[in-house]
Amino acid sequence: MLQGKTIVLGVTGGIACYKAAALASALVKQHAAVQVLMTENATKFVTPITFEQLTGRKALVDTFDRNFQYNVAHVSIADSADFVLVAPATANVIAKLAHGLADDMLTTTVLACDCPKAIAPAMNTKMLANPVTQDNLAALRRYGWEVIEPASGRLACGAVGQGKLPEPERLLEACIHAAAREKDLAGRRVLVTAGPTREPLDPVRYLTNRSSGRMGYAIAKAAACRGASVTLVSGPTALPEPAYMEFVPIETAQQMFDAVTARADDMDIIIKAAAVADYRPAEVADNKIKKKDGELSLPLTRTRDILGTLGASKRPGQVLCGFSMETENMLENSRAKLKRKNLDMIAANNVKVAGAGFGVDTNVLTLITADGETELPLMSKDDAANRLLDALAAMLPRRDAE
Repeated sequence: MLQGKTIVLGVTGGIACYKAAALASALVKQHAAVQVLMTENATKFVTPITFEQLTGRKALVDTFDRNFQYNVAHVSIADSADFVLVAPATANVIAKLAHGLADDMLTTTVLACDCPKAIAPAMNTKMLANPVTQDNLAALRRYGWEVIEPASGRLACGAVGQGKLPEPERLLEACIHAAAREKDLAGRRVLVTAGPTREPLDPVRYLTNRSSGRMGYAIAKAAACRGASVTLVSGPTALPEPAYMEFVPIETAQQMFDAVTARADDMDIIIKAAAVADYRPAEVADNKIKKKDGELSLPLTRTRDILGTLGASKRPGQVLCGFSMETENMLENSRAKLKRKNLDMIAANNVKVAGAGFGVDTNVLTLITADGETELPLMSKDDAANRLLDALAAMLPRRDAE
């Protein structure tokens, strides 16, 4: 996802440096070019050789390193950077960056960077809470920096509280969000639904389906990465809550109906990727249903049609996309749904096709509109999400026409 991008990773002197090594490795796996800049104190925790082996590039510490290929190294690196992340960031370096002090390779280079920047503080809880540190972080925010909030837990000093460097997965998410894609959806509002719903039978049982939520989450993340203001309405999944969007957790189909319809009028694009129950128990038992001799019959009643309601009330210029998961007659069934529910597009797949079922990282989508259909090959759900967004973005009214 970071092919062709240069990430400048600033590493300062804290015990959390070991997580920066894991992050560097993760960035390389995303095909980023990673340039590590270290403070002198950082080298006391992790050697530059570690980063050099992981990234294939010399990790720079000395501003006047004459062995580097460029004479004015900090300017050359700054010019090539697509994103800067300082992680871990000590209170000392935060103070320097907030006030424009540049007395080493890291701070000098960052001061010359005009690309997006983020900082991940990691320190003792009291140092983090100190008003001076908080003022410095506030100053960085004013200058356009993203401040990645520290995690809470037991710190290396033995204290328990906020101040831990977030895990490398969270830091990687920040890099991808900032640098992976052009912000072609900036200013647009996108609502995505994802995951299954759960319809309770009694206090311990419910009806649900096999949806993992991965496709919907991939779409929401891709839209946020492209600059959209994203709302994700999600049923229960095992996936971590994604950053950079409004996250609305729900359980039942009725809760999803309420959450979506309350926000629909404000959205430019609505993508219904959730697997919503078509039926729910007609009655929910107050106590656990006990096993008895003979058969058990469970009367069911229809849930409210979210997509049909959205299609009936769709405002001019709004783009509405549904999903159709079929096991037979995929095109015929999906086209009927497209027309019946007044959709602009429907993304169809057959769960019997290899790589397109539940709980996998790939999908095989066919994008269907009133004018035709586009069959996408087997690809990752991240790639499929961006192909879907490409098609939906092309349907949006031009801003000058609006």
